[in-house]
Amino acid sequence: MANVQNIAPISELKEQAKRLRKRLQDSGVKLSNSEALELLAHQHGARDWNTLHAMAGNRMQLRVGDRVEGRYLGQPFTAEVRGLTKLGDGTHRRVTLQFDAPVDVVRFDSFSSLRQRVTGEIGWDGRSTRHTSDGEPQLTIRPV
Repeated sequence: MANVQNIAPISELKEQAKRLRKRLQDSGVKLSNSEALELLAHQHGARDWNTLHAMAGNRMQLRVGDRVEGRYLGQPFTAEVRGLTKLGDGTHRRVTLQFDAPVDVVRFDSFSSLRQRVTGEIGWDGRSTRHTSDGEPQLTIRPV
């Protein structure tokens, strides 16, 4: 079964199916739109398009300029999205955030390291795949 956290939003899945259909048609294989959706669902490990559609649900959509809140290295923040890039097959995005107030990224009392802008990698669920030493995601975000 597909990893639900890394499934693209429905709009992106439909675009993937269109690209797949076009590519196959260019190779002489004729598919209907529904056949392309079903084939895409199987590629994602789902039983059929309806199952994949349900698994995708409403994934977080972000744009440059959006306001977000979350946690970075365990510290709460509010920020503006300053950069956004899809990575690889589209299951992850690189996001650059400008924090409203600097975030201390060091957990020691003896010194601090404040950051106002960071770049991280997130899945469609808004959580990074990288974790801190205590097992928490390095970065989590959600729209404000």
